[in-house]
Amino acid sequence: MILEKVSDPQKYISHHLNHLQIDLRDFKIIQPGTFSSCYWTLNLDSIIFSLILGSFFLGIFYMVGRKITKGIPNKLQTAIELIFEFVNSNVKSMYQGKNSLIAPLSLTVFVWVFLMNLMDLIPIDFFPFISEEIFKLPAVRIVPSADINITLSMSLGVFVLILFYTIKIKGCIGFLKELTLQPFNHPVFSVFNFILEFVSLLSKPISLGLRLFGNMYAGEMIFILIAGLLPWWLQCFLNVPWAIFHILIISLQAFIFMVLTIVYLSMASQSHKD
Repeated sequence: MILEKVSDPQKYISHHLNHLQIDLRDFKIIQPGTFSSCYWTLNLDSIIFSLILGSFFLGIFYMVGRKITKGIPNKLQTAIELIFEFVNSNVKSMYQGKNSLIAPLSLTVFVWVFLMNLMDLIPIDFFPFISEEIFKLPAVRIVPSADINITLSMSLGVFVLILFYTIKIKGCIGFLKELTLQPFNHPVFSVFNFILEFVSLLSKPISLGLRLFGNMYAGEMIFILIAGLLPWWLQCFLNVPWAIFHILIISLQAFIFMVLTIVYLSMASQSHKD
């Protein structure tokens, strides 16, 4: 399939946009182009690479934490300490209150999203070629954050925490007051306020997930288009500049996801005022 891009670029591009999917009804891999109900389908490649990258992140940080030194640190420890300080400074400047969960959550979100985004810099044909030639798999995509199911799942996790801390700190009554007495503090406008605030509340996880997905999907699509439409001897003249610029996008999207997570949880943790 990969070698067919010279004769059929459209088929090549379409192939690279297919996920490795499994049907939960019979636990069989779905062939590209085969119809299957979305309610019974899992994007297996996105899940596997997300778990691998999450395990890699935890393993590296755990290993460095076990061997941390007080003297002159090695390069890996220095890099991780810089990441810790960077995340901690952002949490202190944006989160109003005290919560022992926010800093670890922000660190996890930033590093995990960054690693998932970083997979976009691997040559577009590398993993598909290995999966087809060695494992005989019909398709594989290696950028979990270019899968809307992954980004929305992460944003829904943040949304659950928003609801949890809103109700925990403000109480059910305070939460209902926010939904019905803002922005117009009068009982007559309760229904109108509820519609506005409910839409605003739902927009947080949706915008959080779609923003990351849209940027990473677009970046992956550009790499696929370059590989599918240009001969190999021209690709480097576009791939290299785009990859260098894409490093900024990768880092920025991880930072934005972390910042919005902190801001949303900070808003949820603010005490209700009558």
